[in-house]
Amino acid sequence: MRVAFWRIDFAAAGPGAALGAILERRPNTVAMAQVIAGLVPDILVLSGVDYDAQGHTAAAFNSLIAEQGHHLPHMLAPTPNAGMPSGVDLNGDGWAHGEDDAHGYGGYPGARALLLLSKHPWATERLRDFSQTLWRDVPDARLFSGATSSQLAVHRLSSVAHIALPVLLPTGAELWLLAYHAGPPRFGDHPDRNLNRNHDESAFWSLWLSGKLADVPPDAPFILVGGSNLDPFDGDGVSDAMRHLLAHPRLQDPRPSGPGGKLAADPDHLGPPEQDTVDWDGPQGNLRVSYVLPSSDVTVHASGVLWPLPDTPLADLLKATNTAHKPVWVDLSLN
Repeated sequence: MRVAFWRIDFAAAGPGAALGAILERRPNTVAMAQVIAGLVPDILVLSGVDYDAQGHTAAAFNSLIAEQGHHLPHMLAPTPNAGMPSGVDLNGDGWAHGEDDAHGYGGYPGARALLLLSKHPWATERLRDFSQTLWRDVPDARLFSGATSSQLAVHRLSSVAHIALPVLLPTGAELWLLAYHAGPPRFGDHPDRNLNRNHDESAFWSLWLSGKLADVPPDAPFILVGGSNLDPFDGDGVSDAMRHLLAHPRLQDPRPSGPGGKLAADPDHLGPPEQDTVDWDGPQGNLRVSYVLPSSDVTVHASGVLWPLPDTPLADLLKATNTAHKPVWVDLSLN
């Protein structure tokens, strides 16, 4: 089966704007659906799809994908932290109701959340949602300078969400899907809050898989999918969290690559450019920040970053999405 992750961006200005863009069939939304249909994933995790409690935005986008010829009947949009008010001044600017005071950064509740789509059903009754885990309760949490007791009493680890749930396969086997999206390490005025949070959002999975949290990870095969906003070698994050995760004995790194990333290499970067997953114009340049990491007990047949060479039809289609991030995919089978 093929498992894929893609960070997309509807550039929504407020609640309902993403839904409107989808319903109006704006060119970038249609291009996104065409890319997904061409990728033909069996399991797809998207980050950047606005959440609403009734699931209208998720359902509309899934219908748009189906219109392009790829049907993913099972859908899950976990309740995110993004944009959800905390009621506390979390960034220390004297104001408790700003975008950076939400449980996860966002200008409105549900801004740019996770959406999980699958050909196979979920066992949603066994969903493990770690999104409300308090940052202070994570072992060896880095936290942030000047943190007050009132901030730490409500400050969650997850910028968007951390979840795990089983996918029920036609053979009767299960594949656990672990999904998350971390906030970027450098934004806002606080010197180290988002930097350390970004580190700990990926370090959480290393702790969980090592049995260092109260919740026990499953023995069944699994796949960790999401956006860490953290490159293992380059960028301005604390990259050791990503290196430790990639080296975890319960995981394998297929090292997906794409020819476009290699061609667009940043000469001052240490990491292999063909594994980069985002084409940023800023000083950080191109980085590997999106991951599909199977457990060590499954067989990987192929993998890739959908970053084609320029001046090709696929490159033009990706450009039409107005999304800097590239899809990442892995083909696998259970042993």
